[in-house]
Amino acid sequence: MKYLVTDQRDIRYNLALETYLLEHSDLQEPILYFYINSPCIILGRNQNVYEEVNLEYVRQQQIIVTRRTSGGGAVFDDLGNVSFSFITKDDGHSNGDFSKFTAPVITALHEMGATGAKLVGRNDLQIDGKKFSGNAMRLQHGRMFSHGTLMYNVDLSVIEKALNVPQDKIAAKGIKSVHSRVTNLKPFFTPEYQQLTIEEFRDTLAQKILQVSDLKQANEYLLDDTAKQAVNAINQKFFSNWNWVYGSSPLAAIQQRQHFTQGTIDFRLQIEHGCISYLQVYGDFLGQADVKQFAAKLIGVRYERQAITQALTNVELQPYFGKIEHQSIIDLLVRQE
Repeated sequence: MKYLVTDQRDIRYNLALETYLLEHSDLQEPILYFYINSPCIILGRNQNVYEEVNLEYVRQQQIIVTRRTSGGGAVFDDLGNVSFSFITKDDGHSNGDFSKFTAPVITALHEMGATGAKLVGRNDLQIDGKKFSGNAMRLQHGRMFSHGTLMYNVDLSVIEKALNVPQDKIAAKGIKSVHSRVTNLKPFFTPEYQQLTIEEFRDTLAQKILQVSDLKQANEYLLDDTAKQAVNAINQKFFSNWNWVYGSSPLAAIQQRQHFTQGTIDFRLQIEHGCISYLQVYGDFLGQADVKQFAAKLIGVRYERQAITQALTNVELQPYFGKIEHQSIIDLLVRQE
């Protein structure tokens, strides 16, 4: 088995590298690939970003949002998490067999003291009834990968804020995440493994899985300049591409309602391919102009703060909404609580 670790911390690049390995490496030997990400949310391929992600919170916290090519639910990663991927040829009977690919990981965790770690259900790793790893697969042209997360010391307080979307305000199609109780692995390890840096945790895992005492003994997979250029191209085409991340979301219906001193505004929006395809305005605000004219200005606009702000930059909103402030109206349109 070959081994690859990347020093990149951008989830979009790291997913692009995984895609490159799946599509272009010779795979005469399986590849074990490890990566660590700065704070990010990774959607499953068939999920709706507006239903899964608190977009206002992640914007404020500068959390990257992207979409992977495999299925499953949305996950939050930060620098306290290690992700792993086994990339191999499809042998015809490994599809859906998560136990095959998680078994060496579980064995390594047991050796580090987390003896209660186990595969639960189809694709989750848990300990004491709490999830610390989600796993997914992708098959393509006789090749496949099985990848997963390992929460070593993730900031758990961010997860519920970043992935907490008010369900009563959004009706959307797509594969919904099943949110489980989560935990970090660190407290379950023996003392010698509780003070590791995230890189040390990654390397310890790799040594145990590869059964080497030093990673210099591992058969390293090397990327040449041509490969690196190809990875960057895949990143731009998919994982850093707004259309892939947001435009791939299934249809969503969203309601944004707020009472102001000057009256109540109730926006009903339909989002399709990441853009506003329908907007109806209700309320008892004291505007005089026809709000249908206001709504028309936003049809086809990306449903994101920057795009909406730009579309309304030179639009005088007082005729439509009375004395309710311009910025308050934009805040309401994109608000998530």
